[in-house]
Amino acid sequence: MTIRKLFIFSIIISTIACKNRICTSQTLSNSDIKFIQSLKLLDTNENIIQFYSEYKKKNAGNFFTDKRMATYWIDPHNRSKDNVSFAFYPDIKSVDTIYYAGLTYCPYLLVTKNDNTQFKVLVEGSKKELKTFFETALNEWQQHKK
Repeated sequence: MTIRKLFIFSIIISTIACKNRICTSQTLSNSDIKFIQSLKLLDTNENIIQFYSEYKKKNAGNFFTDKRMATYWIDPHNRSKDNVSFAFYPDIKSVDTIYYAGLTYCPYLLVTKNDNTQFKVLVEGSKKELKTFFETALNEWQQHKK
């Protein structure tokens, strides 16, 4: 396989690898990482552990890193509807796992910050994927909260 074919193949795989699936920093593209950094949700020395987008990654993302939990919604047609939220682990008071959020909503982590503000980190997948996402996020929080 030539270098060009290998490059094209890797672009295709990374594009479809985590469309509406749980991703890691290894399966997100460099442009996805740069976009998340442009939202001030990711430092250059920060590692995304798991990421989920219920739509296009340029519009929606839910993830946790080795430093924080975060979510964003970017509406290209009405920027007043944009929502970007995050909390560093020491700033999180509690995290609740909501496996069943009703028929029209996907499961989520309800993150409550020390100032009592809240945001949701949405995720969808198989029961095993949800369990892994939730447990890994909770473990990261426990390890880094103070």
